[in-house]
Amino acid sequence: MSYPHVATSGRVVVTGTSGRLGPAVVKHLAQHGWDVVAADVAAPTQPLPAKVVKVDLTDFGQVVELLTGFDECPPVTAVVHLAAIPAPGLRPDAVTFANNMTAAYNVYRAARIAGIRNVVSASSETTLGLPFDVPPPYVPIDEDYAVIPQTTYSLGKALEEDMARHLVRWDPTLKFISLRFSNVMLPEDYAGFEAWQDDAKLRRWNLWSYIDARDGAQAVRKALELDATGWDAFIIANADNAMRRDSADLVAKEFPNVPVKRPIVGRETLLSIDKARRVLGYNPEFAWQDQL
Repeated sequence: MSYPHVATSGRVVVTGTSGRLGPAVVKHLAQHGWDVVAADVAAPTQPLPAKVVKVDLTDFGQVVELLTGFDECPPVTAVVHLAAIPAPGLRPDAVTFANNMTAAYNVYRAARIAGIRNVVSASSETTLGLPFDVPPPYVPIDEDYAVIPQTTYSLGKALEEDMARHLVRWDPTLKFISLRFSNVMLPEDYAGFEAWQDDAKLRRWNLWSYIDARDGAQAVRKALELDATGWDAFIIANADNAMRRDSADLVAKEFPNVPVKRPIVGRETLLSIDKARRVLGYNPEFAWQDQL
């Protein structure tokens, strides 16, 4: 991929706007000049600065109309696909897989029909091997190793990434960015972080990482504004861990035999955001301890 950065805006569909991340993404994009269409099968959970459209993403015809335009809803120039059953264990595995894969295919395929070249999609930290009952290959984790999904949910996310990779192989003018979001947190969640401070095992499953929804929204905008073609993936987490302990100490206690790839400084995230910083210009702003 080529990686120059450009300031841009346009008309963008954001799917999954009734979820934890969606409202923050809609608000952030609107604040930065994007004309947003908020699309979901469920009604918004709060007022949004966007055109709100109820759409079933598992119905291909509805998705095509959403992107190509219909009465009082003009065509769009970009897509942010966040909609999904958002975690394993919420629905039977077959339901999760069928819903998430069908929705992703419909959005990706409809984007090609609509001539849209700019697609950003929510992947997941779970593709990296979570929960880490089997220790990670090294820390800090980065994008250098092949994904190792451990659940049907994460298998679907891995396959969505593969689908995007093949679509840009078919059409090298496309840009698909997969953002591997960590555990999404809202400001009101941070008081609950105290519950696991005395037992590091409670959060070892994702290496004590998290993503503030507002910083996740920043990452989405930076991905949209990346002037590039092809497919790429980025880990998106906050810069710090979710504990009051240094990350190196947590690794030594819970993963003593896992190789340390580079020095770990203070409470830095063990889901490395080095690539997102370097390529996207991502710079998280909302550390959890500062929000209490």
